[in-house]
Amino acid sequence: MILEREIINMTNSQEKMIKSGWGEDVIENSTVEKITYLSDGLKVKGYIAYPKDVEKKYPCVIWCRGGIGNAGAIDFFNARGIFGQLASWGYCVFASQYRGNDGGEGYDNFGGDDLNDILNLIPLANEIPSADTSKWGIEGWSRGGMMTYLTLTKTDLFNCATVIGGIANLRCNSNESKFMRRLYEHTMGRYNTEEFFRNCESRSIINFPEKLSEKTPIMIIHGNNDDRVLPHDSIDLSYKLLELKRKFRLILLEDGDHFLKSHRKKVDELRKEWLNMWLKD
Repeated sequence: MILEREIINMTNSQEKMIKSGWGEDVIENSTVEKITYLSDGLKVKGYIAYPKDVEKKYPCVIWCRGGIGNAGAIDFFNARGIFGQLASWGYCVFASQYRGNDGGEGYDNFGGDDLNDILNLIPLANEIPSADTSKWGIEGWSRGGMMTYLTLTKTDLFNCATVIGGIANLRCNSNESKFMRRLYEHTMGRYNTEEFFRNCESRSIINFPEKLSEKTPIMIIHGNNDDRVLPHDSIDLSYKLLELKRKFRLILLEDGDHFLKSHRKKVDELRKEWLNMWLKD
């Protein structure tokens, strides 16, 4: 249930920056709103976006952000660009800041109960007249990739999924990525405790890939120079998906860092192509 909606408006200078960074269609052909919605009885913050032409019906896409807590939360400017771009491609977009963030109630569990904040976006589509609720995609970046994988163990709803630099193996007993381990410690208990390792195991899709929806093809994109979420995450998961004979695509981008800054145009092309392939006739 959507409790509050506020259309995001940019200044003229901000609109120019959006057009420069994401394209003129983002401003001209999309609407982005900040929302407060109910998730497990909590007031959670998020965003919706949709094409300005509301006379048509559009497939739905859930977008899962990265980061922990307010580090990685999507501000107004980036929301207007990120979600406006997806909407300009012809999609209704739903995104959560996750509980406890951006002024929302609750506590960000990094793949615990906050997973419901993604699942509880699904019924919001019934409140958007232009949303075609028979077609769904999901996309996640970094931590959002982990959230996407976990969501796909809960439902067969999604026609396709995209994971970019996604966490498939938390590796909480190693020092391969000290940056990530420091982040985990903020949400999953003190390092080297039973609780900590139990949470790592239960949130690493590499341990139970067979639980992923068999009906959802996944495109996995990773930079091979990613030193935050190691490319091994995507490569190792791909071996598992091959064994399970699941439908997926793995793309490793040369010299790509965690944010794939030098590959932005290519990544956008791949994302759009994948969504169109599975969600549009």
